[in-house]
Amino acid sequence: MEKAYSYRFYPTLEQESLLRRTLGCVRLVYNKALHERTQAWHEKQERVGYAQTSSMITDWKKQEELDFLNAV
Repeated sequence: MEKAYSYRFYPTLEQESLLRRTLGCVRLVYNKALHERTQAWHEKQERVGYAQTSSMITDWKKQEELDFLNAV
């Protein structure tokens, strides 16, 4: 027998703001990493692994236009 649970929560305005910023950053990082990995495969037939992706994310955080990633 399988069970499913459904939960609902009502965040405060501060919590909602933090959730929106966090999910926005997650979406940006995911799409940027997916683009880099796909581009590496199509251009050089090269696989980009977890370690390389992790170092790319660290480099992105150091860029001035993406420094907001450090706040989340």
